[in-house]
Amino acid sequence: MLEARHLRVLRAVAATGSFSAAGRELGCTQPAVSQQMKALETSVGTPLLVRNGREMRLTQAGEALVRHAGGILAGLTAAEEEVAAIAGLRAGRVRLVSFPSGSSTLVPTALAALRAAHPGTRVSLEEAEPPASVEMLREGECDVALAFRYEGAAGAGGEQGEWEDLVVRPLLTDRLVGLVPERHRLADAGTVGIDELAGEPWIAGCPRCRGRLVEVCETAGFTPRIDFATDDYPAVVGLVGAGLGVAVLPQLAIESVRPRHARVLTLRPAVRREIVALTLPDLARVPAVAATLEQLGRAAARQ
Repeated sequence: MLEARHLRVLRAVAATGSFSAAGRELGCTQPAVSQQMKALETSVGTPLLVRNGREMRLTQAGEALVRHAGGILAGLTAAEEEVAAIAGLRAGRVRLVSFPSGSSTLVPTALAALRAAHPGTRVSLEEAEPPASVEMLREGECDVALAFRYEGAAGAGGEQGEWEDLVVRPLLTDRLVGLVPERHRLADAGTVGIDELAGEPWIAGCPRCRGRLVEVCETAGFTPRIDFATDDYPAVVGLVGAGLGVAVLPQLAIESVRPRHARVLTLRPAVRREIVALTLPDLARVPAVAATLEQLGRAAARQ
């Protein structure tokens, strides 16, 4: 196997014409140069120099290796500089996947702070709901996944177990709130039991949120009549504002959407979801990924 230090010695010998001169150029002794040249010839399995008294010349193999040595050493130097830049957060890339309400609230604050602190680090953003986002992380399609899980949801314990191979950075607890039309009979109630909405038409959100809604309603003694379902939170707010039904949305979603013609109510009993940032153990040691997790944590603390 070729070693960079051996190639540097070979180039010096070829340029100066002797081991002693090469040693002076490299700052080492003549025996050290001779030893490294022997090691290089053993490594490649063929003579690289022909010695005739004080005269020394390259063999055909030696000429070929010197010809390539410049490019090899330049490539190694460039690689070393690039790795040093990434390790020092002067460069780097992070692929982030987030669910929509996280993208509109936590992510902008975190990425703005990351750019200000480390302008050479680039972050790409793609949206996906868990568990799809978690699978993207495991498949190597992203470096950090913003995800959530509901407290007390059926299968939540299993989901937590499925994250055991990941680094889990807790960010915040997001409470779900009720949303009713502004002229609804409960619009001014402030706090409402979910069973008080039993007979209402419902507008449901993403599949996981929809599943959690059904679980909570069934625990309260009824099955919700879902008339509309959409992953688009502004669409949910618009449908409620038009008087077409009621909804339950995460507080983060309400913060990113102006609820026109709709009233936000506190739900009883409380329904919460835990917001986390996930990455792989090896990726957690990458400086740019660690910095991204840190800024997501700071952004969550401001909520």
